[in-house]
Amino acid sequence: MNIQKAKRLDNVKEYYFSTKIQEIAQIEKSGEKVINLGIGNPDNPPHSDVLNVLVSESKNIYNHGYQNYRGIDELRKAFADWCRKYYKIELDHSTEVLPLMGSKEGIMHISMAYLNEGVTVLIPNPGYPTYSSVSELCGANIIKYDLIEENGWLPDIESLERMNLENVKIMWINYPHMPTGASISIDKLREVVQFSQRNNILLVNDNPYSFILNDKHVSIFNIEGAKENCLELNSLSKVHNMAGWRVGMLTGNETHINNVLKIKSNMDSGMFKPIQLAACKALSLEESWYCNLNLMYAKRKVIAHKIMDVIGAKYSNESTGMFIWARIPDKYADAEVLCKMLLKRTRVFITPGFIFGENGRKYIRISLCNSESVLMEALLKISKELN
Repeated sequence: MNIQKAKRLDNVKEYYFSTKIQEIAQIEKSGEKVINLGIGNPDNPPHSDVLNVLVSESKNIYNHGYQNYRGIDELRKAFADWCRKYYKIELDHSTEVLPLMGSKEGIMHISMAYLNEGVTVLIPNPGYPTYSSVSELCGANIIKYDLIEENGWLPDIESLERMNLENVKIMWINYPHMPTGASISIDKLREVVQFSQRNNILLVNDNPYSFILNDKHVSIFNIEGAKENCLELNSLSKVHNMAGWRVGMLTGNETHINNVLKIKSNMDSGMFKPIQLAACKALSLEESWYCNLNLMYAKRKVIAHKIMDVIGAKYSNESTGMFIWARIPDKYADAEVLCKMLLKRTRVFITPGFIFGENGRKYIRISLCNSESVLMEALLKISKELN
């Protein structure tokens, strides 16, 4: 039999971390331990109150049926209240908030709602690989706009204006930025919003890192008039240690939300109600939750910086988020060469920056989602090899 795959898969590769996890598993099958400093997978549980809500609500026999595709009213209101408290923005929870089964799925929903074959998408380089893969699955053309260290990893509006933007439908931004940890000021964000409005582009800000090692919580809706053409994704995965729970949200005006809902309602049958109720509890936690989380990440960051120092990589002390991004020494051809060498010789996996785009080829990334003891073990192994 010769059953051909769909043409949409021709340019889409398996997610890098999917293949790397398989490679690491093969190494560990031989009895060798690998320290994985690659993935931003929180290594601690959610708050105990969140777990208690999940358990108690799961025992309610009436909570096990299909749920509203828009999410329960309590969760939409909890998201709106959380945004009001921390981002200082007003959202109508009944029309401008859409709970999602993870913000990664939201990237697909938005793309399917707005992209036709042949239209163009502006994607940051470096940036989250899913923006590109989903655009390719939708048959869109991709223009990667440069983010460079010398410009603070921020969009260069003048360069963007010189492009042929006639067919551009969506522009993705992501601040605080992954993988670099760069932040964006309100003034710069306003520039990007105004650029998108001048050129009739749907601007989407992917915003899951604004609470990690960062006390300046910025939403795209802090910009007046942004609801006209902007959407924003957020997630409980990182800041509430709920990565496997798959709880995210999309915010924007009613028209955009309803367009995305047409896709979403044909792709899932609603989120398990006890998870939604537990998410409400997570969103209502005291500020001390975020403070304690960031104290933990700050201690880990010190050790991650020491690892980068041993490697000879240069980083910014001002970065936010749960990753350390650093430029490798010139003696290495590129980050892939360095990371393969470290995995082979020390059994420590560090992410090579090329997976986020060509502008990341001379950079590496370390995740802070590992305990201090694990990071110290990695530091000792790498120090022994390189010193």
